[in-house]
Amino acid sequence: MKKIVYAFAGLAATTLVGSAQAGTLEDVQARGVLNCIVSTGVPGFSNPDDSGKWTGFDVDFCRATAAAVLGDADKVNYVSTTGANRFTMLNAGEGDLLYRVTTITFSRDVDIKLTFMGVNYYDGQGFMVAKDSGISSALELDGASVCVQVGTTTEINLADYFRANDMSYEAIPASTSDETREGLESGRCDTLTTDASALASQRSALADPSAWTILPEIISKEPLGPAVRQGDEAWADIVAWTLNAVIAAEEMGITSANVDSYNADTKNPQIKRLLGIEGSQGEQLGLDAEWAKRAIKQVGNYGEIFERHIGVNTPIGLNRDINAQWTQGGLIYSPPFN
Repeated sequence: MKKIVYAFAGLAATTLVGSAQAGTLEDVQARGVLNCIVSTGVPGFSNPDDSGKWTGFDVDFCRATAAAVLGDADKVNYVSTTGANRFTMLNAGEGDLLYRVTTITFSRDVDIKLTFMGVNYYDGQGFMVAKDSGISSALELDGASVCVQVGTTTEINLADYFRANDMSYEAIPASTSDETREGLESGRCDTLTTDASALASQRSALADPSAWTILPEIISKEPLGPAVRQGDEAWADIVAWTLNAVIAAEEMGITSANVDSYNADTKNPQIKRLLGIEGSQGEQLGLDAEWAKRAIKQVGNYGEIFERHIGVNTPIGLNRDINAQWTQGGLIYSPPFN
């Protein structure tokens, strides 16, 4: 009897893996829309506007993927999730990919069985306090109440930092980033902790952003990037190389405005391969030749996406810093299109 049970269990597992390998790409194309898992609302990264339209840095990477796969960047259904349920929903098939300010970690990759497809933003965790608190360093937070979102690496980093510095704190847990912001503004907590980019995002949504300050300490490494379910390498390739395409486009000087100007007379072989002028990279991905060109034309290159949503001229006001191209002293880097 045990052998029969094990046989059926093995058959079921094989069927599930086989189904995944058969294809998320085919499922998306048959459905005609990409299901992209995003946040419950992080201004600048993924947030619905007053009309319910989702916009932001991560949202544009969802849109770039839809442009590559479906030909239209607007063919995206946004699946809003909390930090606690995002991975469950991805593994349950509620979304085709996840772009949700999510840190790449060992346990998420190995234990939760996700496949991460590269980094679209390098971040680190910090703290925000009221300016009139007089606090100028995280080392002055001993005994503080801290608003923190559950189901995130933020919880672990917070505990580690206070323990390492022999300090105590009271965690004020929240399910969403909005709840953490409301807790800070209402005085339920002395400080809010999350990724530094999210702190800038949260500050922009406060009634008086100038009344709040982000402390200088960065207490962790938070490489943020997209994830897909394990077991579908063909789909993982598409998500990874769409991200690489918009990164490479910025390095090569290709923008949404000039992408149509590249043709057979273009000298750079990598640009030709990227834009489908020569080579068979689209075919190798199961897409047409202009998959990357569409993503760049409809959404823009990495720099365009960054400046549009979170750059210095937006309410978020982030500098490129380590998220500059590697040629400009940053960490943003695409493998070659050879």
